[in-house]
Amino acid sequence: MSYVPNTTAEQQAMLRAVGVETIEDLLTATSIPEQVRLKHPLALPPALPEPNLKRLMLGISEKNADLDHYLSFLGAGSYDHILPSVVPHLYKRAEFVTSYTPYQPEISQGMLQAIYEFQTMICQITNMDTANASLYDGSTAVVEAALLAIGTATNGEVLVSRALDPQYRATLRTYAWARGFTLRELELEQGVTSLAALESALTPETKAVIIQHPNFFGNLEEVRAIEQLVHRTNALYVIAITEPASLGVLAAPGDYGADIVAGEGQSLGSPLGYGGPALGLFATKQNFVRRMPGRLVGKTIDDRGQEGYVLTLQTREQHIKRERATSNICTNQALLALATTVYLAALGKQGFRELGEQCLRKAHYASERISAIPGFTMLFNRPFFDEFAVSAPLPAEQLNAELRERAIIGGYDLSREYPEFENAMLFAVTEAHTREDIDSLVAALEDIVGSAE
Repeated sequence: MSYVPNTTAEQQAMLRAVGVETIEDLLTATSIPEQVRLKHPLALPPALPEPNLKRLMLGISEKNADLDHYLSFLGAGSYDHILPSVVPHLYKRAEFVTSYTPYQPEISQGMLQAIYEFQTMICQITNMDTANASLYDGSTAVVEAALLAIGTATNGEVLVSRALDPQYRATLRTYAWARGFTLRELELEQGVTSLAALESALTPETKAVIIQHPNFFGNLEEVRAIEQLVHRTNALYVIAITEPASLGVLAAPGDYGADIVAGEGQSLGSPLGYGGPALGLFATKQNFVRRMPGRLVGKTIDDRGQEGYVLTLQTREQHIKRERATSNICTNQALLALATTVYLAALGKQGFRELGEQCLRKAHYASERISAIPGFTMLFNRPFFDEFAVSAPLPAEQLNAELRERAIIGGYDLSREYPEFENAMLFAVTEAHTREDIDSLVAALEDIVGSAE
């Protein structure tokens, strides 16, 4: 018998209203399996007055580690950047936080304009022709790029570098299984995609080639050489970006022939928050605009000659015939897109460039200091942006555990997804790190290794 709590008069009335007498009757009627029913009362303390409850919850929350108390060098797809105070001040205003999808343009002009400006800025930093109103996150944005390339075909092949974020590749595998297209991974050579492997893998069935730049290891890919190989075929060249701050110093994907840019926009104005939220970026050449997923906001002139903003395209199954829909994406991350817009506007062109330069310089300073510690060596001899992989003398799990005791969050353990890189760590350094921060990490690593000898 399941545990059945005492019911109040109001609860009994609700049960009778749905045609049952007891909660047990309700569970039986709704076919809740016996084996998953609760057999005992919840282990909850007695009810507390509101001030006492608040004090209890605050005490529990203080057990969480956050970047106010820890120094973090963990990247691997999510990055810690300095946020100008104007960014949260504006995007946390009530009229933005509570707004929803701008289905009625006549009363949504503010949000529509903000999305329009977001699209414009994404086109500017990627040098692509058009960008949508955002997607869920980087992994689903990359999936949507693959689906655009596959189109209405029930088969086809997508080539993806093993240096693409492992979570993105896992998401791609799920969709490939569901949609029936083939996903093939390209081998690496010295931490970047092997050109020889790509050339031999390209076939007439290849619909897309997906390359992350900078890649998961922070290394810079041979993007122009890859473009020449891809465009010998009819395949689309997809560039995935997880650290768009790199576009402050690196050539834009449109400059080296990308057909689609898809990736993660978290580092442009959104703080780290226990794995989320995230912001999917998606930009394409003009000739793919009608196959682009999600929404596109446009600017027009109304019948009185005034400028106005509208949802120009919504090529999804809620609005058109299912068989003609390009995607099942049903929303956009409007609030985070607004944060990105405010962030990029606050930095400006020069500030965006300085952001990239600081990340680049500080990461290289950190790599030089860490690789000078006995037992530590750079895993790859390749140009990189603000992430770099290091081979360590101790297991990464052990190093990270001891770093946490010193209030430092260390690098990503590469052996989790790349077994061939045992005792290897991926460190991320951005403009948010000071010289003293980097020196503290180096001193901690020296101390840990020295103590282990």
